[in-house]
Amino acid sequence: MAHRTLKSGFHQLSERLNRFPQGAPPSEYLFKILSVLMNEKEARVISALPIKPFSIQTASAALRMSREDTEKILTELASRALLIDIENTDGERTFVLPPPMAGFFEFSLMRIREDLDQTLLSELFYQYLNVEEDFVRDLFVTETKLGRIFVNEQALTTVNNLHILNYERSSEIIKKACAIGIGLCYCRHKMSHLDKACSAPLEICMTFGTTASSLIKYGHAREVNVSDCMTLLEKAYDHNLVQIGENEQEGLPFICNCCGCCCEGLLAIKKFGTLNSINTTNFLPEIREDQCNGCGRCVLACPVGALKVVSKQVVNNKLIKTVTLDEDICLGCGVCVRVCNRGSIKLKHRNQRVITPVNSVHRIVLLSIEKGKLQNLIFDNQAHYSHRAMAAILGAILKMPPVKQIMASEQMKSKYLSALVRNYV
Repeated sequence: MAHRTLKSGFHQLSERLNRFPQGAPPSEYLFKILSVLMNEKEARVISALPIKPFSIQTASAALRMSREDTEKILTELASRALLIDIENTDGERTFVLPPPMAGFFEFSLMRIREDLDQTLLSELFYQYLNVEEDFVRDLFVTETKLGRIFVNEQALTTVNNLHILNYERSSEIIKKACAIGIGLCYCRHKMSHLDKACSAPLEICMTFGTTASSLIKYGHAREVNVSDCMTLLEKAYDHNLVQIGENEQEGLPFICNCCGCCCEGLLAIKKFGTLNSINTTNFLPEIREDQCNGCGRCVLACPVGALKVVSKQVVNNKLIKTVTLDEDICLGCGVCVRVCNRGSIKLKHRNQRVITPVNSVHRIVLLSIEKGKLQNLIFDNQAHYSHRAMAAILGAILKMPPVKQIMASEQMKSKYLSALVRNYV
């Protein structure tokens, strides 16, 4: 009789995560990270849960456990920020398994914890994310971006202010949030355990909405009001930090205040020399050479090294110093404008407007099509997907360009979807 090899709970969870676009390539370090965050039994439980939002009843059926026992284990996992616990006004609870990034990897370092060896975890994260390339490349080097940059609003001119949309302003995201939670910056916290962190503020990671409510409920973030959060945004501006949020217009779950020396996304730009990792703003700095003396303040402040001081020959063979910009890696964040004390840098509009997905469904569907995993998103056999959720996915597909629709149809192998696409175009 052939022997059946039993996979560990961590291998099962890895396979489960990697059926969806924001996965985590399996490696020795991934399994070590998972073993620090949970035990093998818990990994098996999580691997059996739908990755799409699910009720206690749905989880109970998937786990083949009583509702009472299911609710108990889901609450335990949520208390350690391995699940997001969403409670509506009627007290009904829905749970979500967040992706590793941005998700339960970060949540593990958003507060000081005694139940985890955070030094060991930081070392493992560093090896998995900063030394090995597979995870970061899979996460960031994609056509559909995971994150997007917010412009430093204090760098905007009156004219620029007339042409920037509300969802492009971090201040508007803060003002409209129904709940705001503040936690430790995962990146700098991780680097602090390795003696590699900079001196930028640590407790400045902003979460919003249902994600914030869950993290606040279980003590992974502290609740603040709009005024307090706006004060932290000003503090981030003062330290030349860059605001990065999830790449969507509606329902933004977080804004990170990032430095170029610790942030994984910004380090990916430096490492791979490409902006494939993050959507830029709709602005570019414009340098007025007649006013620039090449002091280099903007060069030191730029989080991705898009600026450099060069010598330029002028009349009578005289050499002067000025600054040049590499537009291919410029974020358009406006930090350089803020630090220039001569007023020689202004923001101008990019020639082509940056397109931001409308919401998380739109972004995830795009990413699923790009990675050939759309069928996994729709046919999750461990969840009874509602007609409303299915309609949201199909609606996102039908709003895409024809090429993307054809790719979606091919991946689905669905006559129904093909007919919808044909009728739509």
